[in-house]
Amino acid sequence: MADDQHEEVSKKVSAEEEIRRGITVMRRVVQGRSRGIILDVYWSNQGQLIEPNGHTLTSFIGALVRNEIPITCDDWRNKELNESKEKIWSEIKRCFNIEEERRGFCMKLAGKLLRGFRTFLSSKFLKDADGNFVDAELPKKYESLISAEEWEAFKSKRQDPVFQRISATNRERASSPAYPYRKGRVGYGRLEQSMLQKEESSETSLPAHVLWKEARVGKSGVPQEEVLHVYQKCEELSQSLSPDDTKGILSRALDVPEYSGRVRGKGFGVTPTSLSIKKGKAPSNRELHARLEAMQAELDALRREREASASTVYRDASDKDSINCTFQPNIPEGISHCQLYLSSPYYRMVGKGKVHNVSGVLLHTRELPAGCLKVSVDIAVEPNAALPYPSDDSDATTVHEAVGSFVAWPTNLICVGYETPTKSKSKDNAIPRHTESTVSRKELQENEVSNASAQQKKEVSNASARVKSSGAKKTVARKKPTTKYRSCLRTFLEMTDIPTGGVRTVHMEVGIFGFDYDQMIGNEDFMQVFSHEEIGVTVVNTYIRFLYDKLMRPNGLDVSFGFLAPATVNLGLILSRPDTVTEYVLRILMDNKDAEKLFFIPFNTGGHWLLLAINPIREIVYYLDSLGNDWTTYPDMKVLIDTVIQAFRAQRDIQTSRRGANSITWIKVACPQQRNQIDCGYFMLRFMRDTLALGRLKIPTDYFDEFKCAFYTKDQVDEIKEEWCQFMIKLNVCS
Repeated sequence: MADDQHEEVSKKVSAEEEIRRGITVMRRVVQGRSRGIILDVYWSNQGQLIEPNGHTLTSFIGALVRNEIPITCDDWRNKELNESKEKIWSEIKRCFNIEEERRGFCMKLAGKLLRGFRTFLSSKFLKDADGNFVDAELPKKYESLISAEEWEAFKSKRQDPVFQRISATNRERASSPAYPYRKGRVGYGRLEQSMLQKEESSETSLPAHVLWKEARVGKSGVPQEEVLHVYQKCEELSQSLSPDDTKGILSRALDVPEYSGRVRGKGFGVTPTSLSIKKGKAPSNRELHARLEAMQAELDALRREREASASTVYRDASDKDSINCTFQPNIPEGISHCQLYLSSPYYRMVGKGKVHNVSGVLLHTRELPAGCLKVSVDIAVEPNAALPYPSDDSDATTVHEAVGSFVAWPTNLICVGYETPTKSKSKDNAIPRHTESTVSRKELQENEVSNASAQQKKEVSNASARVKSSGAKKTVARKKPTTKYRSCLRTFLEMTDIPTGGVRTVHMEVGIFGFDYDQMIGNEDFMQVFSHEEIGVTVVNTYIRFLYDKLMRPNGLDVSFGFLAPATVNLGLILSRPDTVTEYVLRILMDNKDAEKLFFIPFNTGGHWLLLAINPIREIVYYLDSLGNDWTTYPDMKVLIDTVIQAFRAQRDIQTSRRGANSITWIKVACPQQRNQIDCGYFMLRFMRDTLALGRLKIPTDYFDEFKCAFYTKDQVDEIKEEWCQFMIKLNVCS
């Protein structure tokens, strides 16, 4: 008897000694909150908690539920727990940046963690090696969480015959699974995230059976033969089942029922609703046949349209004279806006940019390949399309990687112009033809510039007054902008050689981007503004020159704000030459290290403009995207900016013992959203203009009250165009 008691006591002691970690209280999160650090939380496309901070939030919820909910609670839906649940949710929101609609997920997770804690206590302290009940005392480690009365009630419940019968059934069912899960505490959501990152995939989710197989691969890295058999069966079923089939492929392959409210192979948090799985009977063969015929007809129509377009736009690629000539008759001499095409495996447009049809031009100090012209890529229409001649100097192999750089392009695959076939030009948009006039061009230009200068001076001097007065309710009608500067500039343009390929330059002094150069501007750049097309880097750079000359320098804002060159800091160069981008950004920041300053980065992703505003001293990055994306859409961009800020911190000898990458704060600003596929550039320019007009270094999360709106109107976009055209007239660009 004494031996049995000694053995029982030794088992209890060994159980407590086995758990040597202290109670998880998440002090780091709480202490960070007191310093104003609120952690961002990220979710998968299917609503699962992922990294960064996914594991941290889960542990924090576990610590809260152990403190607030008694272990004697058997029904998580009990209304008596509402007050405790409200407290848990309130604490979560105080420490994490989380949306209200995520409350349901967090409460379900809290219930799951509470059940796990009760199971842990029972298996570690109330059972011996054979699963028999042990009458153990309250573990000292948990005396701060569990009262003696709760512990006794908890033990009593575990000895109840009904509970033991249910427990035995569940234990037997889970004792020897045919396909055991082998990823430990890594759930399906984080497993899916790591797989997508490892594969560098652009997909947002993986099929359930792919996840299921990976979750059953152990440390050896080799799945069991039985697992591979199920996976192969899933692959076969995926080719034959209808997309509307309500029973999952994995459930069919395993030959098990699909339970309501769950999606097998996806894990906690994923439901049929979150996956938009439709319920109802499967379509009939007749419906499937009709659907197939409709899709085939649509495919045939698209093929005919593509062939018709190709026959009118392209020449026969076998024409040797056409391929090898230096200048094409349809490509004017000079710099022209163009569309870039590829002919294999079929003709299609893959990018937009500028063709430099100039005698003796070199590409990175080398001669161009025969039959090619030098082009600069501004927009990637098909980002992953391979370049016809990969760039040796920039390591660019795709159109996306070539954005912002020069490449060689076959002449017969260059189409001059940015015209959209379905977009007709109204008479108002037509370029007015210059006829004989009694007023000389010089007199007309001097008169317009004089009026423009007076109007611009008046607008700049009253900028603060207008902003303050607009701080009240926006009931005062905004003066509708005219098109007089656009019309005037068009007239000047028509009297020059610019429409036929001539180019001009706009000087960009060192104070703007940190280096001195002349920005070339041609007819295609003017047409982007006149015809409301997607604007390129030339229009962006010259508008920044306007902001620098008219808003920043006259008002002394150049000591508080700065710009980084979009031709140097863009996604294409970050992917192809990250060291070059890092060196440039860090140099600009270090040149301004002694004063707090907000740097604007007009950032081009390959087909879209967004704005980054960096305060390197406070380590804050404001993210303004008129499409509503966040920075997780462009992870390479975030990694580079974080790296630069950390290097900036280190070179300023800031202590980093308790500060890492997580101390850099990224803020997504709820800025106005575009309603088409063209306005992103104009919206981005307006974001900078609004910020400079107010002169504030801090951009509110919900944007400035003075300019807050769901979207910019056409008049507000036209205001940007008028300012740009007025500035071009003042610079005498058309002379």
